[in-house]
Amino acid sequence: MRSPSSRVLGNPVMALLVAATIAFSIVFSAVQARAVEVQRVVSPGGIEAWLVEDHTNPIIALELSFLGGAALDPQGKVGLAEMVSSSIDEGAGPLDSQAFQGELDNLSITLRFNAGLDSFSGSLETLTENRERAFELLRLALTEPRFDEEPVERIRSQIIARLSRESEDPNTIASRTLRRLMFGEHPYARPVNGTEASIAAITADDLRGFVQQRFGRDRLFVGVVGDITPAELGKALDETFGTLPEKAAPFTVAEAQVGNPGAVVVIDKPIPQSVVALGHQGIKRKDPDYYAAYVVNYVLGGGGFSSRLVEEVREKRGLAYSVYAYLAPLDHGAIIAGGTATQNARVGESLELIRQEWARMAAEGPTAEELDDAKRYLTGSFPLRFNSSDNIAGMLVGMQMEDLGIDYFDKRNSYIEAVTLDDARRVAKRIYRPDALSVVVVGAPEGITATQDAPSGGS
Repeated sequence: MRSPSSRVLGNPVMALLVAATIAFSIVFSAVQARAVEVQRVVSPGGIEAWLVEDHTNPIIALELSFLGGAALDPQGKVGLAEMVSSSIDEGAGPLDSQAFQGELDNLSITLRFNAGLDSFSGSLETLTENRERAFELLRLALTEPRFDEEPVERIRSQIIARLSRESEDPNTIASRTLRRLMFGEHPYARPVNGTEASIAAITADDLRGFVQQRFGRDRLFVGVVGDITPAELGKALDETFGTLPEKAAPFTVAEAQVGNPGAVVVIDKPIPQSVVALGHQGIKRKDPDYYAAYVVNYVLGGGGFSSRLVEEVREKRGLAYSVYAYLAPLDHGAIIAGGTATQNARVGESLELIRQEWARMAAEGPTAEELDDAKRYLTGSFPLRFNSSDNIAGMLVGMQMEDLGIDYFDKRNSYIEAVTLDDARRVAKRIYRPDALSVVVVGAPEGITATQDAPSGGS
């Protein structure tokens, strides 16, 4: 629950790590014209990782992910994965919470975990000189977490306090309500962070059971960047992950059926500006049309100040500071979503403009100029993603999980460049459904009529 950045101030070793990371980012981004060599490393024990070897600075970044996330949380204990991610580094093996965190601080090691709907991930960043201890602390967290009473109750209190604050936040209310509206009884409709009641119901045994059932080598993906050789990494992989169970407990997640096309929900809240969240059925990452959809969405609402939505809603009429659309592909369902925030008196006008642009994109697709501009930006900005070693390590994990191929860095821009105007227009017609847009408005909007009540939440 602590911010990793809080350990930087006053710590000269961490300051060196940050400075070296920045230097690495500059160097790595500057050489993106060269092919980035991604190496497939398989340990003597058969554990695989993808590695970008770089000895420019004495830093190693590791990202890991296990398939199976918060969508598997049991009924009544939603938020279990989130609570594990917040407490798994609060003591492990012979080290209690204070001793474990003290070692991380003293050795300038960053270790953090995160729960998503489809996966549970972790990241480690360390100076090379502390590599062995850093990997050992990671091993302890994954295989021997303590979940002692004091840190568990402290983390529980922190999560419940955060949930209490979020329960009054209009953006959180809108996004959660939209997910419940669209995903219904599917686990994707449930909040990853849980509810105050479900977090209160989670026990230390639940946390231990999560670790025992979910962490298996068969569901593990690892990406590493930095000052380590393939031979050194192979040894470290076995030492760090070799004692994990060979297989995690089996699980299945049903395919989500996105529902409530065209529904409008209004949640009354006495605030001067209403928050709008909207969406409908989307397109999965593995769909052959994904790259065309990605480019088209950039034109509609993903391109910041250059998008159609911003041009019509913000620039021409000054109705909102921000308006956007994005693709949200999950493993078992996908949506295209968007949102804005605007004065209560102009919510109806703003929403009508968004629907008009949605419909215009479906009917006409992008222009040739818009397509060229989008492709130019999306290919030219790709190297900016290589701005830190942990970002690159995370990309290596994503490449494995999405089965993109070890040469994805070399091929990615060619997928964008291959999108033709005919492709873009065909896919725009396929994916955008203005009549199916489900809308949630939180505030005191004018010009909006609700068609149904807000769906109830579950835990």
